[in-house]
Amino acid sequence: MTEFRIVLATALDPDEAWRRVTDWPRHAMPLTTVRSDGRTVTARTGIGRHGFDDVMDVVRRQPPGPGRPGHCRLVKRGPLITGWAEIDVRPHRGGAVVRWREDLRIAPLPAPLDRPTAWCARLLFRRTLHALLR
Repeated sequence: MTEFRIVLATALDPDEAWRRVTDWPRHAMPLTTVRSDGRTVTARTGIGRHGFDDVMDVVRRQPPGPGRPGHCRLVKRGPLITGWAEIDVRPHRGGAVVRWREDLRIAPLPAPLDRPTAWCARLLFRRTLHALLR
């Protein structure tokens, strides 16, 4: 598995930061569209009929509330990409801090490519988080 972490502070209040980071269709990236029915999130990457799905189940979703952070856990169950992601949103200095932790594995890649995969994924997700919180 390939774990990476991202921590970003924002001037947004925790409720707004939570709303943005759990608005799954807004997580779209180049060549990727995202859809969700609230319980399952599917990120489709590809061009036309050629591509693959990253299917994730939302196994825990607790928005921030008085005295408690927001927490979301997704479990990846696709045949190509496996692992999990956790998102925490907490109050921080008049705004919020978002912590994204993810452990992923791309099935066809050999284990020695785990570190480069994590490095690339971290860059991509950091850029996406910045855009969501802008």
